[in-house]
Amino acid sequence: MVDFHSGISPTDTHSKGFIMIEKTASVHWEGQGKKGQGQISTETGALKLYPYGFASRFEDDRRGTNPEEILGAAHAACFTMAFSFACDKAGFATASVDTQARVRLVSQGDGFVIDRIALILKAVVPGIDEARFQEIALAAKRDCPLSKALASVAEISLQATLENGGT
Repeated sequence: MVDFHSGISPTDTHSKGFIMIEKTASVHWEGQGKKGQGQISTETGALKLYPYGFASRFEDDRRGTNPEEILGAAHAACFTMAFSFACDKAGFATASVDTQARVRLVSQGDGFVIDRIALILKAVVPGIDEARFQEIALAAKRDCPLSKALASVAEISLQATLENGGT
């Protein structure tokens, strides 16, 4: 429950005047290996017992999700917020921002590794020029908390397109 006077929930902690927030997701799995099935839930309820398994991860079963898809959504969301906030701080209001994250999982030895995440940004930011737009986009990619958490990924690329031509 959030204390509406302070805006802080019981899972928030303070460190040097900054609010630190901890979010929770959980998974329940039943069954063995490829035949097993899991359910993913988030504390907000955005995902509630959402199915995933071998087929939704490695085959074309669209009835469930997979860790890479969720990671991509989280990274795109984090980067998009970081970009919008950085534009605002630089004096530019973002009119619209669309980001796609493509997460590649490849086999490595006896297991798998995420070796590439491609971020594709398309934004309308009135009044900004192309050079400043690219500078802010690259800084947002570097400074986004999920980009930092994913530092072990060999390649995190960014293709940033300013759709308003700097108007």
